[in-house]
Amino acid sequence: MSVLEKVTSADAIALEDKYGAHNYHPLPVVLSRGEGVYVWDVEGKKYYDFLSAYSAVNQGHCHPKIVGAMIEQAQTLTLTSRAFYNDKLGVYEEYVTKYFGFDKVLPMNTGAEAVETALKLCRKWAYEKKGIHENEAQIIVCEGNFHGRTTTIISFSNDENARKNFGPYTAGFIKIPYDDIDALERAIQSSKNIAGFLVEPIQGEAGVYVPSEGYLAKAKSLCKDNNVLFIADEVQTGIARTGKLLAVHHENIQPDILILGKAISGGAYPVSAVLANDTVMNVIKPGQHGSTFGGNPVAAAVAIAALEVVKDENLADNAERLGKIFRAELAKYIETSNVATLVRGKGLLNAVVINDTEESDTAWNICMALRDNGLLAKPTHGNIIRFAPPLVMNEEQLLDCVSIIIKTLKQFEK
Repeated sequence: MSVLEKVTSADAIALEDKYGAHNYHPLPVVLSRGEGVYVWDVEGKKYYDFLSAYSAVNQGHCHPKIVGAMIEQAQTLTLTSRAFYNDKLGVYEEYVTKYFGFDKVLPMNTGAEAVETALKLCRKWAYEKKGIHENEAQIIVCEGNFHGRTTTIISFSNDENARKNFGPYTAGFIKIPYDDIDALERAIQSSKNIAGFLVEPIQGEAGVYVPSEGYLAKAKSLCKDNNVLFIADEVQTGIARTGKLLAVHHENIQPDILILGKAISGGAYPVSAVLANDTVMNVIKPGQHGSTFGGNPVAAAVAIAALEVVKDENLADNAERLGKIFRAELAKYIETSNVATLVRGKGLLNAVVINDTEESDTAWNICMALRDNGLLAKPTHGNIIRFAPPLVMNEEQLLDCVSIIIKTLKQFEK
């Protein structure tokens, strides 16, 4: 096939199937353009995007300010590596640390890289500051977590599909139930070698599980009282998605280590970041951690523009307001539904639980019907559909989407 030929959806899917590793199971729709809350497939059909690239495109597809910053910087200087200084990184570092209220940032590229960075940082702090003997530090994690798919991260995952046949696994982690403050207290008190607690403020991949009110604040207090680092993975929940700049802000807490990715670039470029204060971050010395592309000039310019959009367009407030409308409208329908049992979430990170087993294909079939009706979403854990549109959505668009979702669910009522 010539590169100049127009590719059909069937062509594009066949090419990926033949030449690409089969490590994803995409919904069969082939997108070629995006703008704001909309995407178009190669045949020109228009859809509402209700996944936002797993919350990377919070600022909407191809936001002109973000794309403009990327183009301008890409035409000037793209990469120096960290062997030299560049004129964008320090400006970005000052901007992002003041934006989130930390002393320092360690820039990386992807969410999983940022999680790995936080784990290394926590362990080094434990040995050099807390006095734990080397190689004995333990980090508490939660069951049902999703922090990425590197070898270390899958070592403490409950997802056997991600774990099986990838061992041997990395030691040093204690798993406890999510949203169980007593379990956290027992784990912290079980050993003098506890270095940190890594947690998602809302478990997104697990099905948008929102913890009990006060859980995060109590967890942070426990960590503080026991000299344990509270590490918040806000790769998916951060950058205004849940109706606050960070999901932990719903409980007015500041993590010891903050992990960001996805929407910190508005989906335009791979950017992630680990933020901490000097007492933690200063344990990292030259040569001990890094990335050729981490903190490159394009990433710095893009991230500043993306974060400015979040503030200038009041995206957190918009997510908070529209999320309440979304859940209220869906809840009214679910009261009399036998196909959907529950809607839950915060801001514009929501999920609808389908009345079927995790092994069923009902949620997948509903997402296929949603696609046919002009809205794109994706199941997680078999019987849960996650709904996370770009935060630039307005109320009229949201209500149009609610009507599409309800119309589609009605097709599956028994």
